[in-house]
Amino acid sequence: MTLVVLDLVGIFVFAITGALVGVRKDLDVFGILILAGTTGLGGGFLRDVLIGATPPAALEDWRYLLVPVAAGLLTFWFHPAVGRRERAVTVLDAFGLGLFCVTGTLKALEYGLGPVPAALMGMVTGIGGGMARDLLSARVPVVFRGDLYATPALAGAFVTVAGSRLDLPVLVVAVAGAGVCIVWRLVAMWRNWQAPVPAGSASV
Repeated sequence: MTLVVLDLVGIFVFAITGALVGVRKDLDVFGILILAGTTGLGGGFLRDVLIGATPPAALEDWRYLLVPVAAGLLTFWFHPAVGRRERAVTVLDAFGLGLFCVTGTLKALEYGLGPVPAALMGMVTGIGGGMARDLLSARVPVVFRGDLYATPALAGAFVTVAGSRLDLPVLVVAVAGAGVCIVWRLVAMWRNWQAPVPAGSASV
């Protein structure tokens, strides 16, 4: 139940960020809901397919479909207010990233994956929906633009693996893994840390 609650909270937060992109791209309500659902569910959907957890949780539990629809409609109706609080939404997105890297890693471990593959699945759970959202909306994915996004998710996933291997309580593991990811992501935004990019001219 703890994992389900964390999953649903993360889906709601991610879905709002996807819906905001749809609003700013002048999409209709259907397009906004598609981006909300893709952002909220895409990473978990991809993880479940890759680890053989089929059908994916989003197709087995009605709550996984209801939450992004609710978030999308909320953003559609109240987008001026939501948009004015974009800083808060960005902070919530960091929390969603932390929650997803934990739940993705724990589910991969539950399905028998080793430490490194499980951590990678945690990262995929965190970044997959946002990448799909950006591709659908004709944007270069955030994780490719220098922002430290995937790296904090991977770090949080490895902390989750370590906590799980030490047989710590799930809540302790979740707080530790998500905490590392969230703090790293927030500090990176505050300090404007960027991933290295090639120096010099890109022409060859």
